[in-house]
Amino acid sequence: MWTLPNILTLSRIVALPLLAFLMWWPNWQYGYGLAFALYCLMGFTDYFDGYLARTTGAASRLGQFLDPIADKIMVATVILTLTAQGILRGPYVGDMHVIAGLVILIREIAVSGLREFLGGLQVSVPVSRLAKWKTTFQLVCLGALILGVALPEWTMNVLGQTVNVPHTVGLTTLWAAAVLTVITGWDYLRVGLKHMD
Repeated sequence: MWTLPNILTLSRIVALPLLAFLMWWPNWQYGYGLAFALYCLMGFTDYFDGYLARTTGAASRLGQFLDPIADKIMVATVILTLTAQGILRGPYVGDMHVIAGLVILIREIAVSGLREFLGGLQVSVPVSRLAKWKTTFQLVCLGALILGVALPEWTMNVLGQTVNVPHTVGLTTLWAAAVLTVITGWDYLRVGLKHMD
């Protein structure tokens, strides 16, 4: 039960309060630098625990249960903390970037409920290639947003606006992740609707 992949997955969940603590003060560049390092480590364990489970045959029901939960609460923790600290704000559209974060959170909750419903019917929904791209965009955008606070000096002038490069990359990929989130969420919903009365 407590295999290395499961321990790595659980470590991501346990590290979330520390990640939120490091991100709580938006003027604390050093804290955000540490948060970025921790976030990257958590992303690495996400890849590595799946790789170990597949290659060593250590996949377990506990891992299948914990892994998607760890991913979703990591994304939710970062989005909510960034929103609370006013970091999901940028040039041209102000705080409208929060909508992209909200779309991602709604989809994650809806798909979790749908998977639970379909699981009761013994129907599994495999993860599509597009859903993996969605996850990649999510990880990149949130990491870039954290890094933007850690490196405020990484700025350039774009159309008369001084923008932080990592922050702008983060906001752009946040919207890309939100679009992919809607598309993949609809794919899951179509499968679910076939099994509803």
